[in-house]
Amino acid sequence: MTNLSIQFRPAEPADAAAIRDIVCAAYSRWVPVIGREPLPMRADYDKAIREHQFDLAVENGEIVGLIETMRHDDHIWIENVAVAPKAQGRGIGRLLLDSAERKAIEAGCPELRLLTNGAFEANVLLYRRHGYAIDREEEFMNGITVYMSKTLDRRTVA
Repeated sequence: MTNLSIQFRPAEPADAAAIRDIVCAAYSRWVPVIGREPLPMRADYDKAIREHQFDLAVENGEIVGLIETMRHDDHIWIENVAVAPKAQGRGIGRLLLDSAERKAIEAGCPELRLLTNGAFEANVLLYRRHGYAIDREEEFMNGITVYMSKTLDRRTVA
């Protein structure tokens, strides 16, 4: 990983278009793999920004990645992680996952959960390398949805 000068900030309503652009660019590589647009490409980000927590990775004033989370009583749900294609491969996705883990620990949540498409093999591998385990797999839209979770060290969760 190169030396990153990434800053994090919460998203604001004015960031919805930039978020949409990054998500569409990041997920477009999967369209030929699954034969359709992945669901995050179809989301209403104006609405999502009002309802969910978005943390943005910013480099030199430009948004280069994002993580969308939702707080539940017993876990933090990761709805979406996306990194702009030109910024991929530099560890930004890992930094975003680390930020969600810190937030979960600060909130006293013992677990992070997410799902991904089984055809997104690189993503499944990234999550597994980051300590996530596969909980179950289910058929969905002619593919397989992979549900994953990471239990946080109880000593660090308040």
